[in-house]
Amino acid sequence: MAYNATKDPRTDIRERSYLPELIRGLAITTRHFLRNLFGERDTTTPFEDRKSTSLVTTVQYPEEKIPYPDGYRGLHRLVPREDGKPRCVACYMCATICPAQCIYIEAGEYEVDAAEGSSRVIEKFPTQFVIDELRCIVCGLCVDACPKDAIRMDTYTHTPAEYNRQGFVYDIPKLLKGPAVSHPSDPWNKRPGSAQPAHVHKEAHTRIGEGHESHHGGELAAGHGHAHGDHAAPGSRTVVSHEGPVPVTKFLK
Repeated sequence: MAYNATKDPRTDIRERSYLPELIRGLAITTRHFLRNLFGERDTTTPFEDRKSTSLVTTVQYPEEKIPYPDGYRGLHRLVPREDGKPRCVACYMCATICPAQCIYIEAGEYEVDAAEGSSRVIEKFPTQFVIDELRCIVCGLCVDACPKDAIRMDTYTHTPAEYNRQGFVYDIPKLLKGPAVSHPSDPWNKRPGSAQPAHVHKEAHTRIGEGHESHHGGELAAGHGHAHGDHAAPGSRTVVSHEGPVPVTKFLK
């Protein structure tokens, strides 16, 4: 039963003894204990509309599990290619962007005479790919930074418990799981080998600052006249525009 507490607890014998508040706290704890022990969890009714013993909100894990939302970041996994190898090309972008520095990668290169055509196109692959799940802060930046869709966090599982710290260090055999993924932009789907594609550049490739004519004068910059003549296509010239804050190369036919 509620009562108004005095401003000075030293003048009230009830508050000085702590017995009334202690009994009231034990009564509330006992009521919740009995309700959770004998009550049932009603998942079809909103919590504010539940009555009597259906006020239980404790999830009886692992018998009961709450479904994860679509944006939940679960345990990492390496996405395999159709040949079973990881899609990772050892570009180190995930390890670079990781704020917890929990990803370690060692890169290797395929031999020039490799039997697999896809290996000749990819050239680099991870010899070691290790994630320390104890240091991971589940930010998902590694997934966003990967240019090859090689790492995902869509397993919808927690990191399982282990008996030692080494068990939380996941390597390639432990991370490589899930169905194979293939994209039309994959290089091994574009051409059979690593030969130069058969097309001709429409414009001459020129570096900014090499062999450009001034926007206000017709003379070449000192020391760069020969460089421009070596790279420019016949009948074309390049100038540098100073209209904006950054010099922009314009190709003029």
